[in-house]
Amino acid sequence: MNQIKFVGKKVVKGTAEGEALVSHEPISFLGGVDPKSGVVSEKNHDLEGCCMTGKILVYPTGKGSTGGSNRIYDMACRKTAPAAIVNLRAEPITAIGAIMGEIPMVHQFEEDPVEIIQTGDWVRVEADKGIVIVKKEER
Repeated sequence: MNQIKFVGKKVVKGTAEGEALVSHEPISFLGGVDPKSGVVSEKNHDLEGCCMTGKILVYPTGKGSTGGSNRIYDMACRKTAPAAIVNLRAEPITAIGAIMGEIPMVHQFEEDPVEIIQTGDWVRVEADKGIVIVKKEER
């Protein structure tokens, strides 16, 4: 088993670990994710039909309407939100939602985590330190 460590910057404090769910596309939480199930509903998105509940959600950045912040908070209240968010570059909509929902979030890494982390990898996020540790199984 390989272990990779990324160092970035904290957006929202906290620690979480779990299975990675990785997208190469930006995510819109308002209109692109079902808050009741945590399933990505955006048509033709690379995660369409995938459930993010309890996962370490890794994607480049957010997109969409400011209502996305409230959608993330709603998902946190329903317990359908991701356990943590790892972005290459956080944007205000996702960051505010993660703050409201108390979802650990990190960003601004030297290497692109979207290109290295794969769906199914085991990931630990130590947001207070800006650290993401990835345990990769030999494939």
